[in-house]
Amino acid sequence: MAESWNTDTSEAVYRSRDAIKNLRISVRVERVTSSVVLSQHLQQTVLSQQNPGVIELDTLTPQAQAGDNVEELVVHWQEKLFSQSEMDLFQSEAACHSPLEKQYHTEVRALLRTKGRRNQRVFTYTEHDRFTSLHEDSVTTAQSAPTFLAERMSTVRNRRQERRTVDCSVPRSKMITWEPSHDFVKSSHVVTNAMTTMHIMADLGPPGRLGLKENECLLFTVRTDGNGVYNGNPSSSSLSFEKKEVWRLTLDNVSTAMAAEDKEKEQHMYKDLYSRHKDYLNSLVGHDFEMPPPGVLRLMVNGEIVSALGFEYDNLYVHFFMELPNNWSTLPFQPLSGVTQTCRTKTIGKESVALFSYPFSFEAFHLRENESQESLPQWPVLYFKVLSLDYWQRYRTEGYGYLVFPATPGKHVVTCHTWRPLQTGTVSGLRRFFIGGSPELEDHSYVRVPGTFKGDRLSRFGFCTETTGSLVFNLHCLQHARAFVDARDLRKKRQSVVDQLGGFSQQGAVYNIMEAFQRARRRMQEARESLPGDLINTSAESTT
Repeated sequence: MAESWNTDTSEAVYRSRDAIKNLRISVRVERVTSSVVLSQHLQQTVLSQQNPGVIELDTLTPQAQAGDNVEELVVHWQEKLFSQSEMDLFQSEAACHSPLEKQYHTEVRALLRTKGRRNQRVFTYTEHDRFTSLHEDSVTTAQSAPTFLAERMSTVRNRRQERRTVDCSVPRSKMITWEPSHDFVKSSHVVTNAMTTMHIMADLGPPGRLGLKENECLLFTVRTDGNGVYNGNPSSSSLSFEKKEVWRLTLDNVSTAMAAEDKEKEQHMYKDLYSRHKDYLNSLVGHDFEMPPPGVLRLMVNGEIVSALGFEYDNLYVHFFMELPNNWSTLPFQPLSGVTQTCRTKTIGKESVALFSYPFSFEAFHLRENESQESLPQWPVLYFKVLSLDYWQRYRTEGYGYLVFPATPGKHVVTCHTWRPLQTGTVSGLRRFFIGGSPELEDHSYVRVPGTFKGDRLSRFGFCTETTGSLVFNLHCLQHARAFVDARDLRKKRQSVVDQLGGFSQQGAVYNIMEAFQRARRRMQEARESLPGDLINTSAESTT
């Protein structure tokens, strides 16, 4: 019989659109004795054999089962069922002081006068009763002891009683108490859980000895937050108590099912409510959506400097700024530079990593002036410099790097490697270690191609550098242009908006490569034309 009991006592979460006041729970508590087990075993045996010649089953059913060993009743939400101890307590008017206790006194007197009490063992604690987690941890077995947290929470005042109003005149300098006293902690740390709770209990004492607190046992706890979420936590399907007695608990949801017509009306009501809420949100947004002028691309970047790894020293911070190429512009109040906080490194695997998680935002506009394919605009660039601080607040340059913003919208995770200028010799290394300081770049755009450079080739011959660490960026790029919503350009919408505006893309990169090959081919032809005629014929014959 014990094998069929459900021993899963974990908390279950339910969601319902119906009001919690319609909840009905059927509770059945039955003492498991040897005669009950024997009777049920014989019933199962007879039902399996289906022999009409066997004796009647009623002769094997113990008559005591209908007495003190079994109790079954239906409990409504927040229905107050008094235990025997509460019946004895609230009979005396002298023991009732609060308005709730006086109300219970009136109800108990009415139950005694009309003899309308329908419960003996099963009773409830509602939201307004004083029932703390101390009881919840010491109900299933006599050997279980309350935890330290349960003991402390049992002395905390109830959330709904003796509420204090917030004093808005408290100065900000005293909002934090750095050395709180014991009385301050006890009075200030109030249970702030906004859920409504109901406990279903049972008095598992022997017949004739009901009403003792040590015999009370928690059967089921129901909590709701008022938003249609219900938490149910049964203590167990089988309860062992005191003198090795075993009780079997059965819980059923006997709430009245909603009629089909009422369910259909409720669905229509929810649909109407959702549609009205959608219209309300649309009215807040409006229909006049802001659009950039024709031929203008709006670029919005929400970025994050995630981490830095592989650098030599600790206490790192990053100084960064944006460079706008030609035909790009920003709003006057748009910041184009920033500095992160100083972050200490931690060892992750074999690398020293500084976790910045520093957010930044950037917004720029590109205006197309020349629609020819040969005029390929550049993309905004973010230059950054990683520095470190020592104990005396002296900084060292750890590395330079740059990041070209992606030409496609969406999320991008980019890792940028850095390098720093290097001076040969031992003196520069000692100076960097002891007194700080290191060679720096006057123009940070020198890590790429300086914007002021107008030649064909940039030579860095003789410039000594050292590879340092890397910086990880997390970018969310958004592109906004009128070409996206132009109904006549459906085919162009599948392409990159930068291609529609004559900007840089993969096709532009391929075009640059093909143009480089064409220039190389023209140079080879010019070189061949400059050679003597006999050399050209000899090379032609060898080629054939």
